[in-house]
Amino acid sequence: MSKISKDIWNKEKDGNNKGQRSFLRYFLISTSLCLIFLFIKKDSVIRLIGAGFTIHQQNKEIRRTQKKIDALDERIRMLNTDLDTLETLAREEYLFAEPGDEVFLVE
Repeated sequence: MSKISKDIWNKEKDGNNKGQRSFLRYFLISTSLCLIFLFIKKDSVIRLIGAGFTIHQQNKEIRRTQKKIDALDERIRMLNTDLDTLETLAREEYLFAEPGDEVFLVE
């Protein structure tokens, strides 16, 4: 194998196959550079694709969290403006009752 690889780089042995051997040299160099850029380098294509997926997941999480925040803001607004909603929350969450109400706790 090493003799073949040495023959590829030896330009004296090109003879009539000069075009084919030159193409083979360029092909080997470009293939090795592509492999380096795909897998070995710090900023490889594989890492860039992985970072793209991570960014996509983070954006989905941001949108989901923003929806939760909007729902909580709406609930806060309702509790600040509507007394019926506030009374319902107090009765359900904190078990408040008016005098004379019968309270049944089911666990």
